[in-house]
Order: sequence, then structure tokens, then C-alpha cells
Amino acid sequence: VLVVGIGSLAAQRSGLPAVGTDGIARVTISGAIGNNLTRVQALERLGRSNYKAVIVHVSSPGGTVAGSEQLYEALVRLKARKPLVVVVDSMAASGGYIVALASDHIIAQQGSLVGSIGVLFQYPDVTELMKTLGVKVEAIRSTPLKAMPNPFEPSSAEARAAIDAVVKDSYNWFRGLVAERRNLSGAALDTVADGRIFTGRQALELKLVDALGNEQTAREWLAKEKNIDLDTPVRDYNLQRFAPLGDLPFIRVATIGVFEALGLSSLARRLEESGTVRAIERLNLDGLLALWHPPTSN
Repeated sequence: VLVVGIGSLAAQRSGLPAVGTDGIARVTISGAIGNNLTRVQALERLGRSNYKAVIVHVSSPGGTVAGSEQLYEALVRLKARKPLVVVVDSMAASGGYIVALASDHIIAQQGSLVGSIGVLFQYPDVTELMKTLGVKVEAIRSTPLKAMPNPFEPSSAEARAAIDAVVKDSYNWFRGLVAERRNLSGAALDTVADGRIFTGRQALELKLVDALGNEQTAREWLAKEKNIDLDTPVRDYNLQRFAPLGDLPFIRVATIGVFEALGLSSLARRLEESGTVRAIERLNLDGLLALWHPPTSN
């Protein structure tokens, strides 16, 4: 039985500095974001350190809603102890933008991508392929909506309605967070919260970010607003590398292995070549996906 949700998780490198280190800490959040307790603990240590302020560089298309929320809350707690400013490098989209919202001041480059405010639940449908191969998957459920939807049978109206309710509830939370943190409402909020992506220039005009610039801009803001000497050195504070199960090839190997064990090697190859197994591999029990990616074509 496969029980799948959406998600792809972040992997960050680490080497925690000594608690006595001063200066400004440079924290980098890159790649896909997921639940990561080790990263949260590293940020808590940073809060107890002698660093004078924190510059968070964000370069992420997002990840899971739960993982993005966890990281957002950790940064909010850190901000309560130290001045914190976010610099958007290449992208702060979807869950990446949730993370950026933790800061009271967001800086983006002109060509950065910002926004994609929305939530996605996605799953593969291989029912036609299974019919072609003459394979049928049987399922016995405790209730009709258990483990629904799934890739091996068409989704019922009830299953789609249930997932739709979950997506809308998460979206309303995300939208409310943007409204609160960026002081947006009405038509202005509607414009930025329809799922679109914006350049840094557009994001500034729409009040999704506060300034255009880079790390130097962040240092100047800290000097002006938080009285942090402009000559204070900036030192990397690398978060511990974390490779959760969902990011390992285990799901791909296990899925193919099951089909081969059943004597369905040709089906295993077809699924692998079609990318279906890789799509399943991206799923994670963590929940909904707050992730932006440009459309791709085969």
C-alpha cells in the first residue's frame, strides 16, 4: 500500500560555530524546504550566540507547507533575539517566500523571483498505463477516502473535494500570513496572492519586498536601523546537512523492486522511463507542497 503526500525537502551543509563568535551571521537557505529539526536546533544555538545580527540569504523555490512553516517559526524566534534581515538571491518563491516573511525587512535583487503565493497537491495518474499493461491494483480500505487519491485508480468526486478543502485551508493560512506580515489587503492582496511569480522590481512595487539590493544593502540597513557598525564582519553560519528519507532514492528503488518481484520487470522499466517513479519519489508524508517550478516538457 502506498500512502503518498507532496513534498521535497531541503539539504543544508553545516559546521556549527562556537557560541562565543561575534560579528554578523550569514545564514543560507537554499533548495527545497522540508521539516528539519537539526536546522531548527542550529538556529536556536545561533539565537544564544554572541552574534550581533543575522543576514538570511534565501534562494529557494519552496517545499512542503509544514516544513516552510517550521522554518518560518524558527526564524521568528531568532528575530526576537537578534536583528534579522532577509536577502533574496535567485528566488524566494512559495515556501521560500514564507521563510522570507519571518523578517521585518526583505531585500531582493532586481532579477530575483518572488511570490508564487499558493498551495499545490499533485499526484501521478497511471491508470491508463496500467490498463495497457493489463495490471490491476486491488485495495481494501477502512473507509472510502482512506489513501485517496492514489496513482492507481481514478479519483472520486468525494476524494477530490476532500483534497480541495485541504488545499484551500492551507492557502488561506498562507494568504493570511502575507496579509499580516506585509500589511496588504483587498485588491492589493488579491493581486499578489493569485499564484504568480514576480521579479524583484515588481515585488518592490507590490510591497512584497522592502528594497532592492544585496548583502551590502542589508548591512547598511542594519547599521542605520539597528546600530550595527558597518565594519562588523559577516561570517558564514552553515546549517547542518540533513538528508531525510524522502530525498533518498529509497522510494524509487523500493517501487521498482516491488514490480520486479511480482514479475513485472517491463512495467518497472516503463514507469522509470516515463518519470512516474521519480514523480512518486518526490512525494512525502509531510503534506502539501508550497513549491514553484517552471513548466517542463519532455
